[in-house]
Amino acid sequence: MNEAWWKRAVVYQIYPKSFQDTTGNGIGDLQGIIKRLDYLQTLGIDVIWLTPVYQSPQKDNGYDISDYFSIDPTYGTMEDFEELLNEAHKRNIKLIMDLVINHTSTEHNWFKQAAKSKENSYRDFYIWQDPVNGGPPNNWQSKFGGPAWQYDETTNQYYLHLFDVTQADLNWENKELREKIYKMIQFWAEKGIDGFRLDVINLVSKNQDFPNDSVGDGRKFYTDGPRIHEYLHEMHQEVLGPYNMMTVGEMSSTTLDNCILYTKPERQELDMTFQFHHLKVDYPNGEKWTIAPFDFLQLKEILSKWQVGMYEGGGWNALFWCNHDQPRAVSRFGDDHEYRVTSAKMLATTLHMMQGTPYIYQGEEIGMTNPGFSSIRQYRDVESHNAYNLMKEEGKSEQEIMAILQRKSRDNARTPMQWSSAPNAGFTSGEPWIPIADNHKKVNQEEALEDKDSVFYHYQRLIELRKKYDIITYGDFQILKPSDPDVFAYTRKWNGETLLVINNFYKKEVEWELEISTGKNVEILLSNYEDSLQKPDRIRLRPYESIVYYIK
Repeated sequence: MNEAWWKRAVVYQIYPKSFQDTTGNGIGDLQGIIKRLDYLQTLGIDVIWLTPVYQSPQKDNGYDISDYFSIDPTYGTMEDFEELLNEAHKRNIKLIMDLVINHTSTEHNWFKQAAKSKENSYRDFYIWQDPVNGGPPNNWQSKFGGPAWQYDETTNQYYLHLFDVTQADLNWENKELREKIYKMIQFWAEKGIDGFRLDVINLVSKNQDFPNDSVGDGRKFYTDGPRIHEYLHEMHQEVLGPYNMMTVGEMSSTTLDNCILYTKPERQELDMTFQFHHLKVDYPNGEKWTIAPFDFLQLKEILSKWQVGMYEGGGWNALFWCNHDQPRAVSRFGDDHEYRVTSAKMLATTLHMMQGTPYIYQGEEIGMTNPGFSSIRQYRDVESHNAYNLMKEEGKSEQEIMAILQRKSRDNARTPMQWSSAPNAGFTSGEPWIPIADNHKKVNQEEALEDKDSVFYHYQRLIELRKKYDIITYGDFQILKPSDPDVFAYTRKWNGETLLVINNFYKKEVEWELEISTGKNVEILLSNYEDSLQKPDRIRLRPYESIVYYIK
């Protein structure tokens, strides 16, 4: 079987700003990542995904790029980057970069030129429209709040920004622009990197009529847009394929059918996709800025739908609970106090026993939690500050707003990596760019490595199992008891083998009965309690108990 290497790889996402500082300026850097490569090798991961380290005004933490060909001095130099790549490769760790090509910073030279006049040769690299009735061209909304159009007085036109006002959307209809993007990809591929994570890539093709949206925020006119598959295939043909790049596309508000098309190997578009439907289960009626328990049955239904759908459709999933935009999984779906270790292991098992390529976000492997900030002054994220102001205008109390931000802010994932119980958690000798979580004295990497029962060693074991058992990569997926309100259980079957995965998602004890006979050859591959029952036919599951049975 000719297997793509990434099918049983595990990816580790690094948010460099918060990983490890070596200069004392309170901001993580590339040398800090180099310093921690041995730790990542011990964990057993195969790939590092680096969020953007390109030159940027940092209005949106590097997702606003002003020069695609240079490293932001905050993180170091091109020599530092090359050393990181080299040192990672020495340890058999691959490196993929973040590719942000839906928009650039308004500080990018292309945009500065484009804004000079309507006749400028770079004008068409961006999306400009005339005013309509003295206002914006249509009623599309920015994903960060407010209109998606910004008026430019010099040329009396509006430019489109689906994100921050300093992030101007690129015009993919322009062939010359696309060729410049492919040249830039080639530059990094020639350096020897191993692939890309493509930021909001399914938004690059816009409906060229730019119609008003009668009910929504406009997303239906640019999400999985008219020419998206054509563009992805072209990019694959031009650069991604020839350089054998691993690719994962971040897909905003996408569909299963589209993701099958994006990732079917014969279509030559992308290798795998991130979708976020399972991370909206605590957004009642789609509302993020509110407090609600997560809808467990919906969570099971969505994850199962994507497992079965991608398996049957021949696509490939990227599996994840956490990233730099999401709250910490153990605080969101587990218990970040009494059962922090147990529930973090349960969540890891639930995901890592599925089909796909798992992504671990820095700190997830030691069970890091939301920091529980108590003041808006502790937050740095533009989206959180916008939401704070909007909620203030809506008349919510300070207490209520802080409670919501404590659960939902993107900064929950962005507090510095907790390396030790030392001051500033061993992250910096200076003043950290964002406060460090108070629990770093007990939740840190040093403690995790010393305790053989820690979350870290559970992740290490999950990575080993994926390498050893083909069934994790190739088996089918079937959910058991989809309407069970407490337990997420499923089977994976392949070549006469079965994996039975049982996860109690709550802190109460529950009875669980298997409705099929397992036969004699049953062994426990992994559990988060030392004395889980050897036979799964009828079990009393303890709080957050998680067991993987291998049946031959």
